[in-house]
Amino acid sequence: MSSIFSNLRRDEDDAWVADYGPYTLHSALQPIFSQDREGILTLQAFEGLIRPARNGEMVRPGEFFSMIEAKDRAKVDSLCRSLHIFNTGALDRRQAKLFVNFYPGLFVTDMAIRREVEIMKLATLEAGLTPERIACEITQKQNDSADMLSRFVEELRRHGFRIAIDEYGAEERDIARLNLLRPDYVKFEADWVKEFLENSAGSALLRVMVNQFREKGVLAIFEGLEDLRQVDMCQNLDVPLLQGYALARPELAPTHFNADFPEAEHSAHHDVRPKVDLERYDPNAHLPKTPAPSFGGGRKVAAFGKRTA
Repeated sequence: MSSIFSNLRRDEDDAWVADYGPYTLHSALQPIFSQDREGILTLQAFEGLIRPARNGEMVRPGEFFSMIEAKDRAKVDSLCRSLHIFNTGALDRRQAKLFVNFYPGLFVTDMAIRREVEIMKLATLEAGLTPERIACEITQKQNDSADMLSRFVEELRRHGFRIAIDEYGAEERDIARLNLLRPDYVKFEADWVKEFLENSAGSALLRVMVNQFREKGVLAIFEGLEDLRQVDMCQNLDVPLLQGYALARPELAPTHFNADFPEAEHSAHHDVRPKVDLERYDPNAHLPKTPAPSFGGGRKVAAFGKRTA
């Protein structure tokens, strides 16, 4: 495996983990489901969530990210994505997508943008996935340049990756971000959705928005769903994708999701990477010549009746 992934290793459970100083980084994957008109749920994707540990004890992600040295932030951000990609590839599912978080403000030059996207594509191919199965969830900070965000998204799209935006609440800044990034997926802000689900006028507005997005080729995701009543409401609103503890909690890789939500008509794994792509993305020949990164350092879904994996 390329040296750019030398910080990744297999642990005793055969899951991919990584080290940063005294911390061991684990992937937690949380399923994202579709729901048909009969209430039947189908696993469509995972979101990758980082779970740090120190001396065998789990540490809050916010605490971990707050202590990363400024010079290492881009490297760690990149490492977390690679970790999620490799652990999702290890599940050997033929269709499930993966949502990974991106902080574009960490990559502001054209070379840094190109290199980061190349690294992610190489990780995707090494993991036996394809770029269209990776949705890059763009987290925009207040001071991020619109031009930089546009260039970043353009580079991601050029390599076949999908784009998602998070915490959409239909405010002016959210609409501007939507128009700028033209995403494939929109994650609605969880508390905003819950408030609107509690009254008929709010639910009607959500239905209109979901349908308007669908007509534009954008799939809405309602996350943070905590009880089955909310899931039933989403069925009535014809929400394309659902995520939350009411459906499935995040699990550390390697997870039990293949047993809990088996993929229909699963066939033997085959390498989907075209030979030409593997040759083209040889990092020694293709990536910008900068040093390899070095660092200083659930529960099962409830029985649903009609609902099934």
